[in-house]
Amino acid sequence: PHGKALIKPADQLQLTEAELKEEITRILTANNPHAPQNIVRYSFKERSYKPTAAVDQLAVHFVLEGGLVYQESDESCRLRAKEGLPDGCGEEDRPDSVASKTNKKEPKLTNQFNFSERASQTLNNPLRERSCQTEPPPRSVFSATANQWEIYDAYVEELQKQERNKEKQKAALSRKDRGKSEKMTVPMESQNDDITRVAKAAKIFERMVNQNTFDDIAQDFKYFEDASDEFRDQEGTLLPLWKFQYEKAKRLSVTALCWNQKYQDLFAAGMGSYDFSKQGRGMLVFYSLKNCAFPEYIYNTNSGVLCLDIHEQHSYMVAVGFYDGCVAVYSLKKEGREPVFKSSAKNGQHTDPVWQVRWQNDDMDNNHNFYSVSSDGRIVSWTLIKNELVFTDIIRLPLNGYVSDLHSRCPSSTACGTSFDFHKQIDYLFLVGTEEGKIHKCSKTYSGQFLETYRAHSMAVDAVRWNHFHPKVFISCSSDWTIKIWDHTISTPVFIFYLNAAVGDVTWSPYSSTVFAAVTTDGTVHVFDLNINKYEAICQQPVVAKKKTKLTHVEFNPIYPIIIVGDDRGNVTSLKLSPNLRKKPKAKKGQELPEGPEVEVAKMEKLLSLLREREQSKV
Repeated sequence: PHGKALIKPADQLQLTEAELKEEITRILTANNPHAPQNIVRYSFKERSYKPTAAVDQLAVHFVLEGGLVYQESDESCRLRAKEGLPDGCGEEDRPDSVASKTNKKEPKLTNQFNFSERASQTLNNPLRERSCQTEPPPRSVFSATANQWEIYDAYVEELQKQERNKEKQKAALSRKDRGKSEKMTVPMESQNDDITRVAKAAKIFERMVNQNTFDDIAQDFKYFEDASDEFRDQEGTLLPLWKFQYEKAKRLSVTALCWNQKYQDLFAAGMGSYDFSKQGRGMLVFYSLKNCAFPEYIYNTNSGVLCLDIHEQHSYMVAVGFYDGCVAVYSLKKEGREPVFKSSAKNGQHTDPVWQVRWQNDDMDNNHNFYSVSSDGRIVSWTLIKNELVFTDIIRLPLNGYVSDLHSRCPSSTACGTSFDFHKQIDYLFLVGTEEGKIHKCSKTYSGQFLETYRAHSMAVDAVRWNHFHPKVFISCSSDWTIKIWDHTISTPVFIFYLNAAVGDVTWSPYSSTVFAAVTTDGTVHVFDLNINKYEAICQQPVVAKKKTKLTHVEFNPIYPIIIVGDDRGNVTSLKLSPNLRKKPKAKKGQELPEGPEVEVAKMEKLLSLLREREQSKV
């Protein structure tokens, strides 16, 4: 029988079943391995040789150039005549050939009414080159040799100029009385001082560089609105913006913050220490939102700054209180780093730290004046008359509740004042917080007795603030972990909030009567809106990088939706409020939303009336 048999070659490999089943993939590409990869071509646009990214991968193996011509063309007639071919093709034309189609004249399907064949061609405008040439700036070649005696002569000439300037200053002082000279004299600078000549231009240039460096923060400050607030159920967030820090103030605490009411991008920060065992130097610095890298003004002080206040109308005047009991007034207009007014032991200086200062309206003689409160129990009015501070003791805080004689010097009978605030509408009314936790309602015109005393906290009252809109409401905070909101006609608080940490500062917002913010020593910022939630904060956000950092103060910007917070490491952080933290009530269909202070007063009054109804129902 015949059959087919497979014969294996002698050199065939012996593979196992697994090796036979294994799939081996080979990928074929159309890339030419011999194609060059480093081709460069001359670019007439850039006037240089540029490498070509696209490489031709096509390899041509066979090329045959054909020569087809149309039968009806003149060239075909010449070829036929040259080769001796007949005019026809010698075969019957196929029905689909060109000749058969040319004999049949197909009628043109054209519009028989107004058809006309037209053709046009537009001209391409020729490219033109434009070029201009400017005259080069004038140049001059300068060369000199600096020898040791030439350097010496230059220093001697500079010293002689400084001596002449000092003599001119002394001559000016001798001509005019001392009071006018202090206001009019300006320290004369040498003509060769190049830094002062370009100081303004350098300042503008520095701001431009910083705004370019932190452009993303500036864009967030101006335009960013957190869209996720719609899904947070009325809770809000704080977006960190600029961080202000000064190298020489790192070991100091931020003890005071205040915005400038005229220039809303400028704020002042007081630097000192709350630790009585680590007292030393202090600092008053002014920052601008336009430049977070370096302060606009710097004033070094011998004692720690504990409080400050910027005058609302005269925004260049700043009242400052110090740890050593001194008060001073700085003027940003005056060159130099010394205060224009400063208290001393001769003119009623406090004997204990000054915890708060507040500017008041000018008196009958149009003299500027401010109030101060201190741990020595005195509330003092300071009036700026000519070139000195004139003090007047307004009230001395007693421990027993009855105001003591202003001329009494007995330290044991006085309480320690820690904070105060003046009523926004009623000029004579003000509140004073004490170290014992009490809040006294006082009057400028009647200093014989307190109008009311509130047993507010179990520890020192760190801050007390009147509401910007409602005339009856004020807020207080303390290191006993609580914030309390009061109606000054009632001796008990209307709201109490526990924040689980010592509260460093609290402040009302300038745009709503029900919104306020507080900072605690655990590094958290709390924002409340009583109109949305009467029981807890709508935003609780830690804003410090290190856990041991304590927040000390908080302030709302007068017009922008941002707050600034200071800590015990000398840093000031700015934060933007999300839309939920500054929400306004929605208007009903067909009705315009009412605006103005009356609306804010009505919001707070509605909350107070609800609380009064609850108390009456309990009774």
